Amino acid sequence: MAAGEKSGDDRTLARQLMAEITRLIKECGRPVRLMEVCGTHTVAIFRAGLRQVLPPEVELISGPGCPVCVTPDSYIDAALCYGAMPEVILTTFGDMLKVPGSTGSLSEAAARGADVRVVYSPLDSLPIAAENPDKLVIFLAVGFETTAPAIAASVMAAKERGLKNFFLLSAPKLVPPAMKLLLDDPVTQVDGFLLPGHVAVVTGTEAFMFLPREYGRPGVVAGFEPLELLRAIYRLVKMTAAGTPRIENAYGRVVRPEGNPAARAVMDAVYEPTDADWRGLGRIPRSGLRLRDSWRLFDIMAVRPVHTTPVPKVTACRCGEVLKGQATPRDCRLFGDACVPEHAAGPCMVSVEGVCAAWYKYGRGAFQYGG
Repeated sequence: MAAGEKSGDDRTLARQLMAEITRLIKECGRPVRLMEVCGTHTVAIFRAGLRQVLPPEVELISGPGCPVCVTPDSYIDAALCYGAMPEVILTTFGDMLKVPGSTGSLSEAAARGADVRVVYSPLDSLPIAAENPDKLVIFLAVGFETTAPAIAASVMAAKERGLKNFFLLSAPKLVPPAMKLLLDDPVTQVDGFLLPGHVAVVTGTEAFMFLPREYGRPGVVAGFEPLELLRAIYRLVKMTAAGTPRIENAYGRVVRPEGNPAARAVMDAVYEPTDADWRGLGRIPRSGLRLRDSWRLFDIMAVRPVHTTPVPKVTACRCGEVLKGQATPRDCRLFGDACVPEHAAGPCMVSVEGVCAAWYKYGRGAFQYGG
């Protein structure tokens, strides 16, 4: 009975929020474009059917919040080069397997005999290194602030255990610089941001204060349940209508203003900011992390560098524009035809958090809303 009452309360609250959003949109007198930065938010929004029930004037657009999707060809090409070496074991998260480089993917390399192993944590690579002392075990270290502390911790643990054959092909990225790039681009029109809850757990809310201070845009840290997302959207529309941009935290049960100082300390001890290449966005200053000099012996590119020459590709894939919020998957003529999860033409369809994958699995009924 209690569960039923809670469900009824949730439905009532959802209707109230929807009514308020509709009222506020009328006050605005124009569409409001909100970007969810996080790929998990994209999936959660589709799964909850929010695009179908929100007023069409609330345009939800997806941003570059999928680390797999923004991994450039050059990184995959380097991974393939290492994977071709008989003395190398590559360890990686599963959604990296089908990301296309300029000459193929990791899954194709594995089919040709490369030793590619899926792990669920960077730390899972350490027993593999211990059990294979004659091999070089290279973890493909991609991700955002969410995974960077765990990657840094794996390096610390490897040093503590005396593992000499564990390395990173390291390319973690930072979310705020990419958001700044989008806001500096006049083609990308964004009124407010659904801020990534998982990232904010580590960074805290202070990392996003540049939005109202420098750009006059509001941001709300959001959870992943339908009501949490709806509350965050309501707050963003309310601030937009009132012209009072702030950073608000609608995920207070998990996110603190200061974030997780211990996780940031581990990350800062091992990594330092550097310029980084993002697929579809180009090179963004100080948007990546590189191993500090004192930890460089775990950087495979420093210890045993490889040099790759990108192979130019002619493709109609519009993943880069999708990642900028300048196009939706339905604007791409490959989507749902030549590009589906089983044989993806671009990285946005590869990852479960990719924008195109989410649209394909959940969103075809929401196409009429164009967001």
